[in-house]
Amino acid sequence: MRIAQVAPLFESVPPRCYGGTERVVHYLTEELVKRGHEVTLYASGDSETSAELVACVPKALRLHATYDDPSAFEVIALERLLQDAARFDVIHFHTGYLHCPLVRRMGVPSVTTKHGRLDTPELAALFAAFDDVPLVSISDSQRAPAPHVNWQATIYHGLPADLYALRETPQDYFAFLGRISPEKRVDRAIEIAKAVGAPLRIAAKVDRADREYYEAVVRPLLNDPLVQFVGDIDDAGKQELVGGARALLFPIDWPEPFGLAMIEAMACGTPVIAWRNGSVPEVVTDGVSGFIVDSMEEAIAAARRIDQIDRRGCRACFEGRFLASRMADEYEIIYRRLVLERRAEASPRADQRSLVGA
Repeated sequence: MRIAQVAPLFESVPPRCYGGTERVVHYLTEELVKRGHEVTLYASGDSETSAELVACVPKALRLHATYDDPSAFEVIALERLLQDAARFDVIHFHTGYLHCPLVRRMGVPSVTTKHGRLDTPELAALFAAFDDVPLVSISDSQRAPAPHVNWQATIYHGLPADLYALRETPQDYFAFLGRISPEKRVDRAIEIAKAVGAPLRIAAKVDRADREYYEAVVRPLLNDPLVQFVGDIDDAGKQELVGGARALLFPIDWPEPFGLAMIEAMACGTPVIAWRNGSVPEVVTDGVSGFIVDSMEEAIAAARRIDQIDRRGCRACFEGRFLASRMADEYEIIYRRLVLERRAEASPRADQRSLVGA
């Protein structure tokens, strides 16, 4: 199939360090190319891909402090895509909502994976206006606020099998991985580690939008001998830091749409201690790949008995549910179904059996 993947422009594909959406786009794109599909990636010019790259901006927008409004470049990217649309069998959007009016009019099947939260008030009006646009959710909990739109499937994220390796013997510390922001609750992670008397290593980036929160709330908490702030890290750094931890602390205080850090930890054999919010009960198998908790008291108790979790079992959970190959399998089903539906609309009497291998 001829497939277009449309990525956000804020980070490169893949991102150098933090960046969940762009990382997933990369893994999916590379898997589709390996399967022989003709894939074109619309992304920033500093992206690295086996697909054909259409550079919609020279570098990831995060690297340009002078750019305050990324929507200008998103519009340019949509124009490039619209000019190329007839080249593709299907177009896969991983972006926001600017493309919604176009997908009804460009004559090519499309699907949009929503990567963020969907419970904000303004999205209710948008979904009502575009309830026919095909969407994919990344967890069942993510789609709960919008049950009546055109959901095609829930497809969990996946990672390459060889990206991280099982580490059976951890060191004596806990890890926090992700982004410093109020909803990620690194303050809870610090409190848990201090309560059990174990070191905490924090690998996280601080966005401009969260700088004030970091300075006012988080920075004072770092003045403790048990707490080490590492900063943003790449895949090799995750293997070392997360793979060596007794557990990943995931004490979120928001409806997490998926939580890529959880399956990155599981791929290393590292169990997860996570709050029962958003996608957590769908991703973590309680008592097998970690513990799901509802309070600080439960989190501290889980941290004290985390060695009961078999790290080989964590890796097995990852391999059974969260591989990039499985993710690509499920997207291929969506792509082919959308192509079949569009061709049936154009030629109702066509022998659709010939399209199954499209």
